[in-house]
Amino acid sequence: MTQHSQDWLARSRAAVWHPCTQMKRHETLPIVPIARADGIWLEDFDGKRYIDAVSSWWVNLFGHNQPRIKQAIKDQLDTLEHVILAGFTHQPVVELSEKLAALSGLGHAFYGSDGASATEIALKMSFHYWRNIGQSGKQRFVSLENSYHGETAGALAVTDVPLFSTTYAPLLKENYRVPCPDSRLAADGESAEAVALRAADALAALLHEKHHEIAALIVEPLVQGAAGMAMYHPVYLQRARTLCDQYQVHLIADEIAVGFGRTGTLFAYQQAGITPDFLCLSKGITGGYLPLSCVLTTDTVYQAFYDDEISRGFLHSHSYTGNALACRAALTVLAIFEEEAVLARNQDTAANFTRHLARVAAHPAVRHFRQQGMIWAFDVDCKRPDFAVAFFSGMLARGCLVRPIGKTVYFMPPYIIEEAHMLQLVDSTCAVLGELLAGSAASGRPDSPLP
Repeated sequence: MTQHSQDWLARSRAAVWHPCTQMKRHETLPIVPIARADGIWLEDFDGKRYIDAVSSWWVNLFGHNQPRIKQAIKDQLDTLEHVILAGFTHQPVVELSEKLAALSGLGHAFYGSDGASATEIALKMSFHYWRNIGQSGKQRFVSLENSYHGETAGALAVTDVPLFSTTYAPLLKENYRVPCPDSRLAADGESAEAVALRAADALAALLHEKHHEIAALIVEPLVQGAAGMAMYHPVYLQRARTLCDQYQVHLIADEIAVGFGRTGTLFAYQQAGITPDFLCLSKGITGGYLPLSCVLTTDTVYQAFYDDEISRGFLHSHSYTGNALACRAALTVLAIFEEEAVLARNQDTAANFTRHLARVAAHPAVRHFRQQGMIWAFDVDCKRPDFAVAFFSGMLARGCLVRPIGKTVYFMPPYIIEEAHMLQLVDSTCAVLGELLAGSAASGRPDSPLP
């Protein structure tokens, strides 16, 4: 590593508190300083390149330095960068809201800056809706076991990842958890659909007993990301929709990670043939270029806030709500989907990568190899307590950015991934698995999270 790179590492450690990180770990695991990026590649200050196989935390859809999105942001800079959205509006936010409504089947769009903000907005809207229509007792929420919906206080209250939530438990509202429909929980001979229906029965029992105090059920449709890419059958969403209607409970679809084509359809809930009451979007919405989140909801919900009394309105706000640059980037993302047949092309890409990953799936230590759209994951039977960090480091040495979640390895690359990239990822994965499992009894500190 050159002195130039070492200087950036030292300055970052001295000035930046990095997210989802025990900073002391960076005494032995160097931070990677990135100088530039193009396509699927990240490049450090020494010229070494890394395949961005996690889309820079699941946000990048069409590669870095994407010419259409970049040009759209530049063009928008010449007219309007930002304006307060309270009492004002602008072309990009209106056009984006119209397009998202047409694509989702939901109405008015409310904007935030990140995924956790979208979760907070949806939870508050649901709570406030029931209060506005005279059912103020509906104040609690239901989420799935192992769910993750963000790390602000409201979002953590519906998150079931102890590493993130336990410390802050005294700050959090108590809510309900129901069994996860994760297909890995299948008993011998049990199908993924049967697991989902079994989990839905538990949801039905809870709603039957507690629906009078429950405002909403929040789910990550089809794939629970931080749970280790837990994948489940769409019949769960169908049953959840029916049960929520039966018991007057809102259904919130958290598609922050799985929206915009990640699961094979533009929105994951579409594979169940249902429509949620709230749809939370972020991450890929701008193709990975600018922070933006959005909550879409039904006209019924919107009308419950439409009143002469100010306190009945939804007064939540963010300074950069509906930022014009971010909205223009998002409009370009939607144009790329429409004009370049992205979803159809992704089907071919997914089939090709799955074929190459058969070598990984056949590895004797690999368990539960699974794929949903442009997401691939598998669990590794390895005794090393530091597996995630060791695997991450081994892949970095081979020019691949892959961040395991515990002992689950996943790939969520930009949609532009090509065969050469696939082969490098497969070859590197097999090599690193071989190295780590050969020394699987090696000692090591327990992993810090690498989602």
